[in-house]
Amino acid sequence: MWGGNRRIEMMRKRISVVTSMLLMLLLAACSSSIKSDVARFHALPQPTGETIVIVPAREELRGSLEFATYAGKIGQRLAAYGYKPAGGQQADLIVVLDYGVDDGKVEVKSYPSRRFGYGSPYYWGHYYPYGYYHPYHSYWDEPEVRSYVVYTRKLSMTIRPAGDDSINLFEGRVESRGRDNRLPEVMPYLIQALFDDFPGHSGATERVIIKLNDSDNQ
Repeated sequence: MWGGNRRIEMMRKRISVVTSMLLMLLLAACSSSIKSDVARFHALPQPTGETIVIVPAREELRGSLEFATYAGKIGQRLAAYGYKPAGGQQADLIVVLDYGVDDGKVEVKSYPSRRFGYGSPYYWGHYYPYGYYHPYHSYWDEPEVRSYVVYTRKLSMTIRPAGDDSINLFEGRVESRGRDNRLPEVMPYLIQALFDDFPGHSGATERVIIKLNDSDNQ
């Protein structure tokens, strides 16, 4: 009897290990991509070599090396579409950038856990307080509960004619939620999402999914 119980307990442990491994693989698959919601509005004419200058949306970003890094990446993207840096001269277009990450929000998720054994998890053997069960009976154990912090990362870009603050030619916003609040690591993916099929479908929010190894060359 005791030998049988030990074998059953070993089987339960093995099943628990396999279940945990499958859960880890599922979580790894979910974390292997970054999902972003991209909203864009635009009335951009076809580029004809217009010059641009990239400026921060907030005064506290002026002089920031971090901002300069992101502005450089944005400038490279725009150059691929025919726009040119003003190079200290009067620009044709002003590109305004803003970005940030919030303090995060705790989210709790539960995952079902199923085990197998004789009868009930509280009573081994064929007999159960409320009747008899087949020797091999499956039952649901308490669900596994996990909590983690999810951050919202944002990037926005506005393009307007130089000298005219009343007209915007392009407005784009990217919002992505995830467990990483390190903007330098996440920003390349936000920029890639913003320029996915640029300038994009005006007046619509689109979900852009990027595999993490897709941006190694960004």
